[in-house]
Amino acid sequence: MGEVQFSHKSVLLDETIEGLNIRPDGIYVDGTLGGGGHAYHVVKQLKDGHFYGVDQDAAAINAAGERLSEFGDKVTIIRDNYCNAVSRLKESGVTGVDGIVLDLGVSSYQLDTVERGFSYKYDTDLDMRMDQRQSLSAKEIVNEYSEMDLFRIIRDYGEDQFAKNIAKHIVRARSEGVISTTGQLNEIIKAAIPMKMRINGGHPSKRTFQAIRIECNHELDVLKESLDGMIDFLNDGGRFCIITFHSLEDRIVKSAFRKNENPCTCPTHFPVCVCGNASKGKVITRKPIIPTDKELEENKRSKSAKLRIFEKKTV
Repeated sequence: MGEVQFSHKSVLLDETIEGLNIRPDGIYVDGTLGGGGHAYHVVKQLKDGHFYGVDQDAAAINAAGERLSEFGDKVTIIRDNYCNAVSRLKESGVTGVDGIVLDLGVSSYQLDTVERGFSYKYDTDLDMRMDQRQSLSAKEIVNEYSEMDLFRIIRDYGEDQFAKNIAKHIVRARSEGVISTTGQLNEIIKAAIPMKMRINGGHPSKRTFQAIRIECNHELDVLKESLDGMIDFLNDGGRFCIITFHSLEDRIVKSAFRKNENPCTCPTHFPVCVCGNASKGKVITRKPIIPTDKELEENKRSKSAKLRIFEKKTV
């Protein structure tokens, strides 16, 4: 297969750029740089400002570097997980930023690069690592996790009603030999799901592949651990735009934004707040922004996308 390009239009692009409320002299961060889709439209609006792009995927770093090269020294690219973005920027002398973007979807590039093993559509090695420097891959999860852990992951991260049966089938299959390809895993999952559900319920592997990918890359833990620190790192009036692609991520973001807006832990009958937890700002999106019908038509991968926006406001 030839080289796959980071060529697709970023999901909820216009809404995200508008939501950032970009100042030409501001400092902006994209923690999930990908091919630089959102980044390009941010940097384009900067005059004296600076942009930091962070991604753990080497291929993304290369593609974004090329795409953003015309902006010269307005752009700094860092290869790391976004959970380390704040500490990496502080090391560079940055004390605060005016906007942060996180697009938590797996990029089209990652899905379409067959050998990365993210997609159930191609038969290739079980991998799914976003950062190929890490040792844990989907293969280790499938072959070494206990049946109970596999069940928990598929139930919690894949929200699959057949999680118990899928875990049982995986353990039974691997007792006869190592499960090393996405094709093998597809067949095992298919056998664990009733025929009528396979016909009506979309691709049988979708939820399990999502669950294994989330576990492999610690996606939900990274998200939970990053949000408060990123909000703290925003300058007054700075905006935080996050695009999620499934309910688990969206729930984490919604909860963190709400807690940062109203962190008071005093009982409701107290006449005044005595806990001392001050609000860090306000949630701009009471309801998440979702793709328009036009975007859904043009980009099927935007289907489950939700954008939430938080604005830092120090009182």
